[in-house]
Amino acid sequence: MPRDNGSKWKILVVDDEPTLLDLIVQLLRNEACVVETATNATLAWDMLNQAGSNFSMVILDRMMPGVDGLELLRRIKADSRLAALPVVMQSGATSSEQISEGIDAGAFYYLTKPFVPKALQCIVRSVLADIELREVVSAQTARYTETLKNFTSAELRFSTLEDVSRVAGILASMCPDPDAVSSGLVELLLNAVEHGNLGISYDEKKRLMFEDSWEKELRHRLTLPEYAGLSATVTVERGESTLDFRITDQGKGFDWAQYLDIDPKRSLDPNGRGIAMSRRFSFASVEFEGVGNVVKATVLL
Repeated sequence: MPRDNGSKWKILVVDDEPTLLDLIVQLLRNEACVVETATNATLAWDMLNQAGSNFSMVILDRMMPGVDGLELLRRIKADSRLAALPVVMQSGATSSEQISEGIDAGAFYYLTKPFVPKALQCIVRSVLADIELREVVSAQTARYTETLKNFTSAELRFSTLEDVSRVAGILASMCPDPDAVSSGLVELLLNAVEHGNLGISYDEKKRLMFEDSWEKELRHRLTLPEYAGLSATVTVERGESTLDFRITDQGKGFDWAQYLDIDPKRSLDPNGRGIAMSRRFSFASVEFEGVGNVVKATVLL
């Protein structure tokens, strides 16, 4: 729903440093967002619970006097009304254990201080694009829930961004918690298209996202002769207690093992979290086979 200034997005920034709050507001000025600020977690919690607050995401400092950012994050994720709200946590606490603690509590991204301004802008764009894609997938899921509840197996092909959202919506509709599974399916299906069939490397995607040209490049590659005929497949098999998804692309594979967990060394990158987040929050298990062009994800029924 558009905001008062015509923007679709409303962001809450929480930090006890007024100078940093001002900086973030300035950085997001050109991101078509309405930005509101809070100088402590208690005020932020009140703002989140105001009738009609309708925030799209939260940028949250971890270390603040009184109620800290980690406690506020846990409150947000424990509240059914707010649990799906993406939270970007920023902090000078940069050990792997501290970053894992933030991710386990539900942080969508974890930015270490001092952050690179362009990295924050890029991550905000990434979060908002993810929200938009989830909305599309959610609409697809609602369409297919009744139709597919009795399916025991299926195979689907996909090659484009539009295919990814459509297929993720179809498959998520077969799951007990479609919203939780849909985000993981989107990540794994996108991985098969961009890194698998189209050969976009981690570093290439990072550069393209900083340049805000990732989608443009992906669509361009889909028109090239060497990629035009490529597609990926996903099969689903319903067992007594599980749904098993098997995604296969036509690429050369990748070094998947390093992406199973979130690496603190990549905390400032706008990409590289999808597989780890899928393992944590969407599926009971995610297992890659061979060179990485086949992945099996399991949902418990």
